Amino acid sequence: MVLGKKETRFYLFAGKGGVGKTSMAAATALRFANSGKKTLIISTDPAHSLLDSFEKDIGGETTTISKNLYAVEIDPKKAMAEYKEKITPKMEKLEFLKGLGLEETFDFAGNTPGIDELAAFDKFMLYMQSKDYDVIIFDTAPFGHTIRFLSLPDILDSWVGKMINIRLKMSGMVNTFRKILPFGSEGEIKFGTEELEKIKKRIADARRILSDKKRTRFNLVLLPEAMSIYESERSMKILGEYGIKVSTVIVNQLIPENSKCPFCSERRRIQQTRLEEIRKKFRGCEITQIPLYSSEVKGFRMLEKLGKELKT
Repeated sequence: MVLGKKETRFYLFAGKGGVGKTSMAAATALRFANSGKKTLIISTDPAHSLLDSFEKDIGGETTTISKNLYAVEIDPKKAMAEYKEKITPKMEKLEFLKGLGLEETFDFAGNTPGIDELAAFDKFMLYMQSKDYDVIIFDTAPFGHTIRFLSLPDILDSWVGKMINIRLKMSGMVNTFRKILPFGSEGEIKFGTEELEKIKKRIADARRILSDKKRTRFNLVLLPEAMSIYESERSMKILGEYGIKVSTVIVNQLIPENSKCPFCSERRRIQQTRLEEIRKKFRGCEITQIPLYSSEVKGFRMLEKLGKELKT
């Protein structure tokens, strides 16, 4: 696979909890790094598992894992604190704005459900704008969280647009209200419109990149089991509604053939039936089969072994 000199390629891995998406993301990142590509892997899953995969502490700052390989775990709480600091200066003092309907889209106390996801997505967008890496890989949260996360461009676009309009309207009323409200000095009146416009641009860029098949590959990881298949099929349809096409379906933990083990043979027979079902339901996607290994997929040796099986 030939990468452009300047355009970063993006790989997203998603799936139901426990299907092995973190292992797939980590193995893919290591494979790209070993091939000489400067690679960054980012975990947007609050229950970060990259530490287990690489057997190395990572945290919220970019950490060097090995040659050409870097990792970071987005901390929702820290991201939310930074997000609020950027976008809501002095808002607590502007109680009169509540009467304009702003409370419908933003909780002044910062307790709006999903505000951590908004903050995490802001970080997500910043990394998507980075030109420092050849490849950026996102290890996403389980399906429910991921779908909400990926639908945020539309939600944020509407929310940010409303914030900008209100702040612009209020900026024209500052002189009127300065005499009767405790704003402080004129230099402290910062409505943050410029920052909001930057966020809105990042939303547009994120939407464009996520729907660009040449730059972004969305990989769905599942097990050859009925519930995993059903949830993956449903999620793929929802992703399609947001213009995001699934490139590869990775079927994990396939039991190898073993005629000496009746239990193994029966389980394999069921899995093969499910595999045929997967081929039909996900026609048009690349299907990658990953065997069930006898040992845990953790550490560089096992990740390199898994990386050889992946086609992403």
